[in-house]
Amino acid sequence: MKKNTEYLIGFILLIAIIIIGNVGLTSSMLFFRLLAGVGLGYALTRSFFGFAGSVNRSYRAGSTKLMRMLMILFVGTAIVSVAFFLGQDVTKYDLWVNPINLGLILGGILFGFGMSFSSCCASGVLTDLVTGLPRAFITLIFFGMGVFVGFPIQSSAPWVTKTLVKTSTFKNGVFLPDLFKWDGLEGYLGAIIVTIIFAVIAIWIAKKYEDKRKSENSYLGVDTEILQEEINEDKEPFKLFSKKTYEKLFVKPWTLGMGAVVIGGIFTLLMGVTKAGWGASTPYGFWFGKLLIFFGVSPESVASFSTKPAKIYTAPFFSHPINVQNFGIILGTIVALFLAGSFAKTVKEGLSITLKEGLIYVVGGFTMGLGTRLSNGCNVGALYTPIANFSLSGWIFLAFLVAGGILGNIVYKKLMVKKA
Repeated sequence: MKKNTEYLIGFILLIAIIIIGNVGLTSSMLFFRLLAGVGLGYALTRSFFGFAGSVNRSYRAGSTKLMRMLMILFVGTAIVSVAFFLGQDVTKYDLWVNPINLGLILGGILFGFGMSFSSCCASGVLTDLVTGLPRAFITLIFFGMGVFVGFPIQSSAPWVTKTLVKTSTFKNGVFLPDLFKWDGLEGYLGAIIVTIIFAVIAIWIAKKYEDKRKSENSYLGVDTEILQEEINEDKEPFKLFSKKTYEKLFVKPWTLGMGAVVIGGIFTLLMGVTKAGWGASTPYGFWFGKLLIFFGVSPESVASFSTKPAKIYTAPFFSHPINVQNFGIILGTIVALFLAGSFAKTVKEGLSITLKEGLIYVVGGFTMGLGTRLSNGCNVGALYTPIANFSLSGWIFLAFLVAGGILGNIVYKKLMVKKA
């Protein structure tokens, strides 16, 4: 397919999404969710930004640029979020102050292990449905199975539902501002400082690790990051109507920093409009339940096992806000690739997998899905959103996510090495 044709399809698709979404969705809030999802999908794809890559790139290539940028994203989003919380009753927000317990630890390890096997996470699997369909499709099915199997554990196991430590505002976790009520800003000044300290420690460790890899000549670098750096050095003068201008606006990759700014901005809009952060993984369990119903299992049986209401599995797909948002992420990825003229090439490159790889993606998807139920979220629901909401649980999840990711990459490497 010619690039000019793809450009045109991209604009037509974007216009169609806006028109059909406006007319077809039943509320302005659902339409907002669609647009937010499209924006997230576009930003993740255009900037090669992904939460799973923070660990996988570090282990496989030695580059910690993405990990360090994630820390900046977390701090920036947390600081901006104070604009919503200061002087307000934060209990009116759906803040993800998650429990600190064995489930958080095991969930982080399982999720990190799984994302190393499947090279994606809960949000990344949606973008990868376009860029790497077989891998992402297998991962998504078994991710949904893992979430579904984990539903009854999440709702009933004390080591998942109860927290070992808590503070006063939220009864099931540690809300950092509660520790600094004396700071003159309702605890948010102290919470921001602690968040910055944690982020600086993570950045320092990441940079020391990268420097060590470079000194050992085991630093490989990441192709997309090298491309981003090369494009960022382009200093040609701006001309409105030119091929160069179109390429700057829609084709050339964004830097990781640009991706972080856009993702953080959309997260802030979500917090302001919906009173909640970014979540992605729970609906995958609902999708798996719908799949079971499609193959003849009764809604009552599905609901009974999962401890969720039957109407969740029988309701129209686009009536659930996160379903709409997740679908929007897929559409945003498609739009980004078409506008860049790389849709056909990218899709074709991601079609080939081996049987061994397929089995690895099965394990990766299932462990990620189960891990989200133990830790009450994924990389956005147990990591990004909690940290932005000043929950200590997010930083603990990060530590065990990295541990699980390292373990998973070690096992993955041994499985994929061909014996002579």
